[in-house]
Amino acid sequence: MARVTINDIREMKRRGEKITMITSYDYSTAKIVDKVGIPLILVGDSLGMVVLGYENTLPVTMDEMIHHTKAVVRGTQHALIIGDMPFMTYHVSAEDAMRNAARFMQEGGTQAVKLEGGVTVADKVKRIVQCGIPVMGHIGLTPQSVNQLGGHLVQGKRPEVARQLIDDARALEQAGAFSVVLESVPYKLAALITEKVSIPTIGIGAGPSCDGQVQVITDTFGLSDFIPKHAKQYAKVMDIMTNALTEYQEEVKAGKFPTEKHSYIIDQDVIEELKAY
Repeated sequence: MARVTINDIREMKRRGEKITMITSYDYSTAKIVDKVGIPLILVGDSLGMVVLGYENTLPVTMDEMIHHTKAVVRGTQHALIIGDMPFMTYHVSAEDAMRNAARFMQEGGTQAVKLEGGVTVADKVKRIVQCGIPVMGHIGLTPQSVNQLGGHLVQGKRPEVARQLIDDARALEQAGAFSVVLESVPYKLAALITEKVSIPTIGIGAGPSCDGQVQVITDTFGLSDFIPKHAKQYAKVMDIMTNALTEYQEEVKAGKFPTEKHSYIIDQDVIEELKAY
């Protein structure tokens, strides 16, 4: 089965077909996502919070990202895999940006990378694209800038910030990005940006008018007590896992598990011989 390409994603926008993207961080989950046929998988630096237990995404390293990305790639055959460039792996210089983007391709096996920022990173996006590496942009609420933004706040309510977001989207388009994530942007502004650029917009907390949507898979599965405003729990897997583990512990303590059904056998003659050993 051939992998989805950036041209496939562009064509989906042209046809008006909605695009689905979701995060994944491991082999087993990626296999399920791929089986469903979701075309885009983001190995997000959100793994720092939902997998590694960090307070935010800032401590995540390239080595950690590569480790998880390789697992996701091994679990997929169809989806286009996007590696999320961690904090300070593309900010200092275009050379750093190209080197780390190349690591995602060569070591991780991704087909694209994602960078946060608009006008400020457009030059680096252009250089990476010129190297033959597809780039997805990310504007609005950019988690790597959470301290500068003053928290996880909606972006674009003020006219000057809204204008900057339009400029950011246009700069990414001109730099060669094949798509752009709009995070925590008022839905009418997101709709306007989607009209103003030819590349697909992928929303998260940006309303229904974006060309596609992305969600963090742990939110979708209900693996946390916290539910962001932009998320919908399609299952409560945490409850299922809690009940299963509780039942497992109770059965072990009560001697109900394992039974002979779950055990391997040996000829009784061998046991009798061993008794006299």
